[in-house]
Amino acid sequence: METIRNIYCVGRNYRLHAEELGNAVPTMPFLFGKPTHSLVEANGQEVNLPGNRGEVHHEAELVLHIARSYEQGMRMEDVIDQIALGIDFTLRDVQSDLKKKSHPWLRAKGFPNAALLTKFRPFESVEACAAQNFSLRKNGETVQDGNIQDMLFDIPTIVVFTAEHFGLGKGDVIYTGTPAGVGPVADGDSLELVYGEEVWGNCTIKLRS
Repeated sequence: METIRNIYCVGRNYRLHAEELGNAVPTMPFLFGKPTHSLVEANGQEVNLPGNRGEVHHEAELVLHIARSYEQGMRMEDVIDQIALGIDFTLRDVQSDLKKKSHPWLRAKGFPNAALLTKFRPFESVEACAAQNFSLRKNGETVQDGNIQDMLFDIPTIVVFTAEHFGLGKGDVIYTGTPAGVGPVADGDSLELVYGEEVWGNCTIKLRS
């Protein structure tokens, strides 16, 4: 966690997720950021989230860890060294209000513990990632299930776009987007992030007032 520099997040990168929230399907990658203060590890602990700002929604995602600065034409295996699973926690009511005012989303996306991450695992290839589904279980029930093959913008496109528009270097991470099935968390909910059939991380939700 200490080595993470910038947190980039790709919004609306799964068609069904964009549609379930009534959003237009983007025609180019749509990115926003989170501060590093929002990072928290999914290591079985209790995670405190705001309970007095409307609904807090879970958005499970595959997360890329960048090994070195991107240069044009580089292979993804030379740019990405690790992957993890994460949750982009979102204050949905706050976000809806910010959207109406055409304001940035930071207040809805950047609060403490809004960027949950499992431990990182070695990145083999884009093809290896596509061979495994990732999912989120809430209280033992699968509520989100996705595969990067269903992303609107694939991993190479996301990496190149991010590097060209914002810069991309060692220690940066990219949350690649969430599949359909997002929804609110409640106090005491147990969450498990699963890659294939293996649980990579878990936590219990504590909503504080």
